[in-house]
This record gives sequence, C-alpha cells and structure tokens, in this order.
Amino acid sequence: MVIPNQAPQETIEHPHATAVLALGAASLFCCGVLGPVAWALGRRALDQIEESHGGYGGRAQVLVGYVLGVIGTILMVCMAIVFLLILVGGRA
Repeated sequence: MVIPNQAPQETIEHPHATAVLALGAASLFCCGVLGPVAWALGRRALDQIEESHGGYGGRAQVLVGYVLGVIGTILMVCMAIVFLLILVGGRA
C-alpha cells in the first residue's frame, strides 16, 4: 500500500487507531453494542497496517481496541443469554 505525500521510513498513525481503541473501551465499560464495531474496524485496521509494511503505525492501539471489542462482544452475548433465560424462566 502506498501512502501519498510520505517520506521514506516515516510512519504515521493509522487514521482509525484512536477510534478503535475508544470503541473497544466503550464496548467493555458502557455499551456492549459497540463491541462488534470495534472488532470489525480493528480487524480491518490491523490488516491495513500489515499491508503498509511500516507505513502505518498505531498497531498497539488498534490491537488493544480490537481485543476489547472481542471481549465486549462476548460479554454482550453472555448478558443477552442471561436476560433471555430470566425472561423465559419468569424469575428475577
């Protein structure tokens, strides 16, 4: 992947690195629905970082956001299952 207007050996942070990290943290702490979004954006950003061969930086931020997105998604699914079991069982 060629990044225009970039000097050789100069890395720039991936444009979605901070967004993936924020979405992953938000999915874990307040809104689980953002987990799949962080997961998908994080996977795409990681692929783009790998394809750039050092042109993009921010891999650590993206990786942390990606992992938090996966964990947030798993917690969201677990809570949905518990909610459905309570709903079907009729006991709280």
